[in-house]
Amino acid sequence: MNDVSIALIGSGFVAEFYMQGLANVHGHRVVANYSREKTRAETFAQRWSIPEPVMDLGKLIGRTDIGLYIIALPNEAHLPVSLELSRARKNQVCTKPLGRTRAEAKAMVEAARASGALHGYAETEVFAPCVVKARQTIEQGGLGRVLWVRSRESHSGPHSPHFWDVEKTGGGAMNDLGCHCIEAARYFFGKEDKITEVMAWGAHLVHHGKTAGEDNALLVLKFSSGGIGHCELSWTTKGGLDLRNEIHGSEGSIFTDVTRGTPIAAFTTGSVGYVVEKADIDFGWTRPLPEEAFAYGYQAEMRHFVDCVRSGAAPRETYEDGYAVNCILDAGYQSMQSGKWIRVEY
Repeated sequence: MNDVSIALIGSGFVAEFYMQGLANVHGHRVVANYSREKTRAETFAQRWSIPEPVMDLGKLIGRTDIGLYIIALPNEAHLPVSLELSRARKNQVCTKPLGRTRAEAKAMVEAARASGALHGYAETEVFAPCVVKARQTIEQGGLGRVLWVRSRESHSGPHSPHFWDVEKTGGGAMNDLGCHCIEAARYFFGKEDKITEVMAWGAHLVHHGKTAGEDNALLVLKFSSGGIGHCELSWTTKGGLDLRNEIHGSEGSIFTDVTRGTPIAAFTTGSVGYVVEKADIDFGWTRPLPEEAFAYGYQAEMRHFVDCVRSGAAPRETYEDGYAVNCILDAGYQSMQSGKWIRVEY
């Protein structure tokens, strides 16, 4: 089978992780990367040995030699770029969240579906090796019936300035981090067990003047089976990215911890260099995370999407999943404003 030629639409933070993931995937070639800024595109291309850095997105989408486009852009750009790809009937994968709102996500999924091309939702959490293993344990009956999922994602705040602007992103910490925890809960319970109602709390506790969005949030998910998902989300947690899940069932429990339970610990009086995503310090007691892109699920999701293009199979995470997450987030923000349980409308 021929290699899949890939165009990376974006040359920023998440694009770096996608390239780290793709570095360990066979059967593809990244032939171009896009940025509006010439220097940014060229620097990224040079770092990753990509032959064509481009600034003309329309021309890139019009090419006939590219088998997969990966959208690695800020949230406000997902909708227009995805619609343009759908009009051109191109295979596409989009980073999270799919849209800033349910309405944007709906437009994206309808256009992608009508195009007849592949569409994949790049939600790393459900491709992380420890999370996949947890799901396999559930499928084998090890937990009995899943009753309660607790999922936590937190750090000290976004890396890029645009994430602080809720008009550009769609929301604060719940929007930024909650999409991961929601999809983890859907994965553990099984997607056939729909989230029917949500209750959310959010507050602006620390980052006054920096963002109009919530920097801390709690989101409770009620499943049709009666089970509960509990999501903890924060932009004010020190010590680096914190990714944890607990899955409690009628016959047992599973605990995952990607970033705080690493296999290496160090104490140094000087800098150790890069430690982990969103690390606040690089000396003293640190827990460096080996193979970060692998641990987070970037390698597995990129391999999956490349394999789907090569084989013609449908991805296990599609724009339908991204749309469901946006529906749940919208209901969460309604609950945050009203203080009431809100029914999720799909």
